[in-house]
Amino acid sequence: MNAPTSPAQATQLQRATRQAEVVRALQAVVPAHALLWQAEDTVPYECDGLTAYRERPLVVVLPETEGQVAAVLKACHALDVPVVARGAGTGLSGGAMPHALGVTMSLAKFNRILQIDPRSRTAVVQAGVRNLAISEAAAPHGLYYAPDPSSQIACTIGGNVAENSGGVHCLKYGLTVHNVLQVRGFTVEGEPVTFGGEALDVPGFDLLSLVIGSEGMLAVTTEVTVKLVPKPLLARCIMASFDDIRKAGDAVASVIAAGIIPAGLEMMDKPMTAAVEDFVHAGYDLNAEAILLCESDGTPEEVEEEIGRMSAVLRGCGATAIAVSQNEAERLRFWSGRKNAFPASGRISPDYMCMDSTIPRKRLADILQAISEMETKYALRCVNVFHAGDGNLHPLILFDANDADQLHRCELFGADILETSVAMGGTVTGEHGVGVEKLNSMCVQFSPEENEQMFSVKRAFDTKSLLNPGKVIPTLQRCAEYGKMLVRGGRLAHPDLPRF
Repeated sequence: MNAPTSPAQATQLQRATRQAEVVRALQAVVPAHALLWQAEDTVPYECDGLTAYRERPLVVVLPETEGQVAAVLKACHALDVPVVARGAGTGLSGGAMPHALGVTMSLAKFNRILQIDPRSRTAVVQAGVRNLAISEAAAPHGLYYAPDPSSQIACTIGGNVAENSGGVHCLKYGLTVHNVLQVRGFTVEGEPVTFGGEALDVPGFDLLSLVIGSEGMLAVTTEVTVKLVPKPLLARCIMASFDDIRKAGDAVASVIAAGIIPAGLEMMDKPMTAAVEDFVHAGYDLNAEAILLCESDGTPEEVEEEIGRMSAVLRGCGATAIAVSQNEAERLRFWSGRKNAFPASGRISPDYMCMDSTIPRKRLADILQAISEMETKYALRCVNVFHAGDGNLHPLILFDANDADQLHRCELFGADILETSVAMGGTVTGEHGVGVEKLNSMCVQFSPEENEQMFSVKRAFDTKSLLNPGKVIPTLQRCAEYGKMLVRGGRLAHPDLPRF
């Protein structure tokens, strides 16, 4: 064989050699139909919901049993091959983006609901079970699984565990971490591991809270025990219109300050309202600068009292119109627009990048004003939808990924939103995770010492750094380089923040 004549050819040769080695090793532990390595078979796995960043995996493996998961991990560990676990691919931070010289392990075939126990109000499900399928299975018992991401029709519980997903009802019922009792899976060496337990508390360190939200960096999840909650007797939703963004933001803070914890408290700005109304015809007020969706659930008496209290607070904050759902069909119609915000945005733009940061509730109007100014600065549109009750932002930056300059401006726009959120006292992620998208922004929020502490946890579980490597935690070198980039025109973008 002739020696490669260029760096590109050398890389291709390295990839082909490595691929052949990995395929041989995995053919010994999984059936032939569970192994993909031809280009046409692996391209569908090259990205998750963050489509702006792509990488074709070396090999894709679809194990069908826990024994096969263990065997694959052991084989990859012996060969020092990175492994990226993948669920439904609905993630929005690039957390499931493949490693160019690694194996993507799809848990799609782990799709069985193993047990519904109405007496203990728990369900035991495999990692590939869809979020919504848990509630559908529990419905005959009058129960459901509370965390409800907008992608719940497709996203899997294993992915929810990786990202600590929330949803429109997380304000009252909590995130994934508040609704999971136990996670079972395997370490990078292929050894079985259990986090948490069926009891309310377990001996030792709280490793369950550590693994939930760890983005596949500590273990591969195969089975999850979740809490189920009784379906409320009644739920009603208020749709409130505001002629000013700041009034709507202040109303959110006022509802919470009044001691009310709604089942859901969501906010959409005028451009987003227009996009979703054109898509699902939910009956939204197109003249409003912002609308709030405020839901109450419980007994009929509790709901009636809470709806009255919330309506009074909203009127006192300047709501120009208030509509209250009169039946279940109307409540679902009110929510249909919020649940379809992402696909609605896809109808009005070739691509969008959905950001995910959190800020104090009192700063909602401030961040919207800042984002409006950024639209002019980066010459890109942005539509906004918020989990307003807990200050979790989801600005959707509209762009065309086929235009390299637009993509670059979109990345700068997104970074600016995250940095501004931190400057306002928030964080760079609420429920979508860091993945590859927010690596640079982690340098803004955390010091080198704090990042090193996170690396030390990673090394305790994965000495060789083979599970989902190169994501979530930025290296010191990356942060140093990004710190230099933040000095613009001799001035720091946010001089009140620490730089390293």
